[in-house]
Amino acid sequence: MFDSLLVANRAEIAGRVIRTAKRMGIRTIAVYSEADAGLPFVAAADEAVLIGPANPAQSYRNRRAVIEAAVATGAQAIHPGYGFLSEDASFARMVVDAGLVWVGPSPEAITAMADKVAARNLVASVGVPVAPGTEEPVRTAEDASLAAKEIGYPVMIKAAAGGGGMGMAIVNSPEVLVAEYEKVTAFAGRLFGDPSVFIERYFRRVRHVEVQILGLVDGTVLALDERECSVQRRHQKVAEETPSPGVDDALLIRMLAAARRAGEVVHYQGAGTVEFLVSPAACDDQGTQVAPAEFFFLEMNTRLQVEHPITEAVLGIDLVNAQLLIAAGRHPGFDEDSLTHTGHAIELRINAEDSKRFLPGPGAITQWQEPTGDGIRVDAGYAAGTTVTPSYDSLIAKLIVHGADRAQALARAARAVQDFTIVGPKSNLAFHAELLANPEFVSGDYDTGIVGRMRV
Repeated sequence: MFDSLLVANRAEIAGRVIRTAKRMGIRTIAVYSEADAGLPFVAAADEAVLIGPANPAQSYRNRRAVIEAAVATGAQAIHPGYGFLSEDASFARMVVDAGLVWVGPSPEAITAMADKVAARNLVASVGVPVAPGTEEPVRTAEDASLAAKEIGYPVMIKAAAGGGGMGMAIVNSPEVLVAEYEKVTAFAGRLFGDPSVFIERYFRRVRHVEVQILGLVDGTVLALDERECSVQRRHQKVAEETPSPGVDDALLIRMLAAARRAGEVVHYQGAGTVEFLVSPAACDDQGTQVAPAEFFFLEMNTRLQVEHPITEAVLGIDLVNAQLLIAAGRHPGFDEDSLTHTGHAIELRINAEDSKRFLPGPGAITQWQEPTGDGIRVDAGYAAGTTVTPSYDSLIAKLIVHGADRAQALARAARAVQDFTIVGPKSNLAFHAELLANPEFVSGDYDTGIVGRMRV
């Protein structure tokens, strides 16, 4: 087992990785930007290295600076967290070439899943369902129009190198397709350095459900559980829960098997997530099912997900502990058959943004009081006296709630939101209070359009 770990990330996820590593007796090294010098994760690490200014390109995304910090501090391994360099195959190769342990899947696995078109075709080759769509990148607006006509409207134009809900456009008619195609390709070129896009059928009422996988050293891929991720604004998640209230046992068995196959085809190692769109079963006027629910591969995230704590809550495991053990060539100490699913868990992403339009609202935090009580966990990146800057993602904390069943989890979450005090920057706590009281969400019968309906 390596005895020192550099965490190549910031705020909440850096602190979360540091806590587990320290419990395992591993010396921890943080890297931080000038803007983050006062954040809790810097003080929590055994050692911290300033690697640049606030601009992520000059600090957290600066591959060479991160490697140099690892070498200078004697770190033996690097954990990338999520975002920044976590799905950067070039960085993963640099880590390995420097003689360090990369806590994540192989660079080859990252590369295989980075191009969404190639990933879609690869998983389809092993029987994972994919939505009707193009099998190659669409190079011109004319080709996009022809493809959309063949697939059938509505369609979604998606950046081939995209992810995280960015680089997408829903197109409902031929009249706007060319304009939307040009917008997405331009955006993809700027953000991802690759303007390639593909087109898939767009499903108006679907759920977004993901499966947590864990690839072991011996090649076995575990499919641990599913997480419901349909509460989204601008295609980005703001709340998650497990188990999914919209996936029955029969559908779940099929989804877990598909997720395993997706992991196996790229020889996946470590923690990852296979994401699916789930269309509900169709029923006639009498309520009799006439078509079963379907699911389609969306993408694979070759890293730890933001919402991993709810899986930890219901399974009683530590996924970062498992990541570190696997990276060291060890077994995590459990398999699918040895795990027991207990209760229900909900995660609410606490963002520094307003609760109506979801626009960022940075600022200095003058008061910060976290909720406490049975089944309550807060993974926070900030504290009183720190400042949320506009340089980074708006996520400032995650509120994780576990209950004996969904009703108890909902009640605990509502109380916890009420008891969470953040003064200074804007926050979306009011939105979460509204969500937890929303009849559609409380019923469990919701889809990816729920936030839009709440804001009509």
